[in-house]
Amino acid sequence: MVAGDKDIEESIAIILSTIPGERLMHPHFGCSLYRLVFEKTDIMFVNEMNRMIYQALLNYEPRIKDVSAEIVNRKELDGIVHVEVSYTIITTNTRHNIVFPFYIDEGTNITM
Repeated sequence: MVAGDKDIEESIAIILSTIPGERLMHPHFGCSLYRLVFEKTDIMFVNEMNRMIYQALLNYEPRIKDVSAEIVNRKELDGIVHVEVSYTIITTNTRHNIVFPFYIDEGTNITM
């Protein structure tokens, strides 16, 4: 069991990694980042990703405000983009951030 800041961090990670429709009793819960999996990582990708993250956290994490996201590390050849999500916790008015790994390519370790 966790509480406080750590609870909010885990909640954000759960929201961002859940595909809408995955939870039967809450079919709209989650973030639609999966739609960006095979997209080119250009400015359109960044803007759409920011919009998706902002909307998901606005709807499902009421303990935070001032949400923003930006790509901090691109490793397109490895199939991963690290996204820094910054936010303010409402009760303490403190600024926090987490780095969320977003996999833009299929994750297989098969070598021939």
